[in-house]
Amino acid sequence: MTVLFDTSVLVAGLVERRESHARAVAWLRRAQAGEIRAAVSTHTLAQLYAVLTRLPLTPRIAPRMALDLIERFLQCGVKVVALDAKDYLAVLAGVTARALPGGIVYDALHAEAARKCRADRLLTLNPADSERTWSEGADRIASP
Repeated sequence: MTVLFDTSVLVAGLVERRESHARAVAWLRRAQAGEIRAAVSTHTLAQLYAVLTRLPLTPRIAPRMALDLIERFLQCGVKVVALDAKDYLAVLAGVTARALPGGIVYDALHAEAARKCRADRLLTLNPADSERTWSEGADRIASP
């Protein structure tokens, strides 16, 4: 089973002090054990770095530590799904057609990556937003 992880699940899984850590880390462990095939979009890697290094934690996660966390996650055989300009334009057209403003575009990018790699599951802590951007894949959207 291929599971596309969105940024919210990865942040929760990588940072013990996050509220949903236990639920999210269980999925990361399944990927590490080879029980599932993890996937992420290229966009997710940049968004994950940005979020990790700006979390309101004391001490903050340093850039080097954020990169180390991302690299360790990728070492468990994660499929990285590249979105090209055509994919981005399709996502922008989709959110525009639905009149969805702002940051929901990032949920739409995760959904596009899930569609592109034919993921069996899109794992997110924001299922309602993902469903708004990927209604035809709603049966594949899950929360840990």
